[in-house]
Amino acid sequence: MLLATDLDGTFLGGSPEDKAQLYSWLKQQTDVSLVFVTGRGLANVQPLLEDPQMPLPDYIICDVGATVVSGSSLEPVQPLQAAIEEKWPGAAMVRAQLEQVAGLRYQDVPQQRRCSFYYDATTPVDVASAIAIGLGCDVLQSAGKYLDILPAGVNKGSTLIQLLELLGYPADEVLVAGDTMNDRSLYDTGLKGVVVGLAEAALLQYTLPFSHVLQSEKPGAAGIMEGISWFTSGKEKRS
Repeated sequence: MLLATDLDGTFLGGSPEDKAQLYSWLKQQTDVSLVFVTGRGLANVQPLLEDPQMPLPDYIICDVGATVVSGSSLEPVQPLQAAIEEKWPGAAMVRAQLEQVAGLRYQDVPQQRRCSFYYDATTPVDVASAIAIGLGCDVLQSAGKYLDILPAGVNKGSTLIQLLELLGYPADEVLVAGDTMNDRSLYDTGLKGVVVGLAEAALLQYTLPFSHVLQSEKPGAAGIMEGISWFTSGKEKRS
């Protein structure tokens, strides 16, 4: 199987005991591939790879889908990365247009081929969306405060699907895991999935009708383990 998992609140979430159990289990498996799928920039993922407890991923999809690299060499996966790059109008142009929108504040974190902002209740998100569409970009909101501007059609789910197709990996052997609305596209793929405990309420509501998604009450790593058990046993949806 292949586990494609969000990091913060998901793979990095839960108790130390649960994380140790999951990480140890993954290290022992020779037939399980691991893909990190995160909103973090690559520079903020790299320190995790130096943790001896952390299982090393085969691939890393970061920047909410805008970056895809090998987990071992950290080299871009081509031609996927080049195709994403072609769609991106450039951070300077996006920031110049979006920073004039009231209530938007740029997130000063490592990021590539996307621009991430904080927003609040005063922010006219419809105005920001119209500007983004005019630039050939998509808007993604999550956790009630994060707003990502991404190349059109690029998200966690779309990049994962393209990676699976490039690898020739069977979709029915994949499990996705997440906890916020920036993981929504992972479940839109139709791949089997688990939403871990303490997830964003909007994501729980969104995935409720999905028969291919388990909504776990267990947070973080424990929720992933429950999802793996559900996936490997072929159980029907349980929420």
